[in-house]
Amino acid sequence: MERPARRAGPAFPIVSTPPPIPQDISALQKHICAACGAQAEWNAAKQKLVCPFCGTESAYVPPEGTGPIAELDLEEALRNLGEAERGWKAATRSVQCRSCKAVMVYEPTRVGQNCEFCGSPALVDYADVQSPVTPSSLLPFRISEVQVRETVRHWFASKWLAPNAFKKKALVDTLHGLYIPYWTFDARVHCPWVAEAGHYYYEKQGNNTVRRVRWTRASGVVDHFFDDTLIPGTRGIDRGLLAQIEPFPTQELVAYDTAYLSGHVVELYQVPLPQASELGGERMYAYLRELCIAQIPGDTYQNLQMSPHWSGRTFKHVLVPVYVMTYMYGRTPYQLVVNASTGRMGGTYPVSWVKVALIIVAILIVLMMVNR
Repeated sequence: MERPARRAGPAFPIVSTPPPIPQDISALQKHICAACGAQAEWNAAKQKLVCPFCGTESAYVPPEGTGPIAELDLEEALRNLGEAERGWKAATRSVQCRSCKAVMVYEPTRVGQNCEFCGSPALVDYADVQSPVTPSSLLPFRISEVQVRETVRHWFASKWLAPNAFKKKALVDTLHGLYIPYWTFDARVHCPWVAEAGHYYYEKQGNNTVRRVRWTRASGVVDHFFDDTLIPGTRGIDRGLLAQIEPFPTQELVAYDTAYLSGHVVELYQVPLPQASELGGERMYAYLRELCIAQIPGDTYQNLQMSPHWSGRTFKHVLVPVYVMTYMYGRTPYQLVVNASTGRMGGTYPVSWVKVALIIVAILIVLMMVNR
C-alpha cells in the first residue's frame, strides 16, 4: 500500500471578519488580607483568596464587564496589538534559569528561590524581551497541593521497577505549583479529497490462496471545526510529559485576573506566536488527514490528495496550572508533572537494572521449560 508522505502544515488564508481585541481587563495589583494586611494567595482547595499568615478567607468576585473570552484573529492581533494589551497588570520580576533556560515571572518581593522546573539556583534577571502579550484567560488551580502530594506518593509506590531506596525518599518536598503558557487555535476547514480505494479479494493458485486488490476511484468532503487546539508555550517542561497530562479543560477558562495568580509563579512563554501557529497548523493538518482516510471506503488506499480550504483562524494566549517536581537520583534528573485542573499525571523515574535483569532471567527460565 502506498502511503503518501505527510505534507507540512498548511498556510491558512484569513477570510473571516476579525473579532475586536477585548478591552483591557482590570485586575487588582495586590490582594490584601482584610484582617492583617498581608498578601492573600489563591487556595485551590477552597477556591478563595486565603491569607497564609492568619488564615482569613476572602471570596473572590471577578471584575464586572469582562464579557465572554474572545477569540482573536491571528494576523489582525499581531498587526494591531498595542502596549495596553501587553504586560502582567502587576509588578513583576522576570528571571531566567541558566540551566534549563526557562523564564519565570515572580512577585518582586520573592528572592532566593530556585528554578521551579529543574531546581537550579542559577537564576539571573531577564530583561532581554519586550513586555509579554497579556494572557486573555486562564484555568484556576482546582487540585490542592495536599491532594497532589498524596497522589504522587501512591504513584511512586506503584513503580515496582524503581529502586527500593528511591521509594523511601521524601521527594514530594520539591513539589511546586505554577502557571505555564499555552496557545489555543481555532479554525474551520472544508476539504475535498480524492484517492484510490483498495478492496481485497482472493484467488486460488494451486494449493495457495493469494490476496489481490481491486482499485477504484473514491472522493469525498470533510467539513470540520477545530476548537482550542493546544500548543505549549513553555520550554521548561518536556513536551512528552505535557502530552501525558493533556488535555486541559479549556471550556472552563476564566478571564485573566491576577487574583488567581496570587502566590504562584508564572512562566513567560518562549514559543512565540508565529512558531506556535505553525505547530498548530501541523497538528490540525495531521488530524484532518486522518478524518479523510476514515472516509475512504474499502480495505486500503493510495494516492490520497487533499484540497483544504481554511477560514476563521483565531487564537488565544492562556495560562494553565500545573504542579512540577524535578529531582535528582544519582546523577540523572527526573521530572514529574500534574495537571492542576484534572489531576492527570505524567513523569519519569529511575529503573532498577537489578530488577530488570531478574525479570529477564525469569522469562528465559520459563521459555526453557516450555521448550523442553
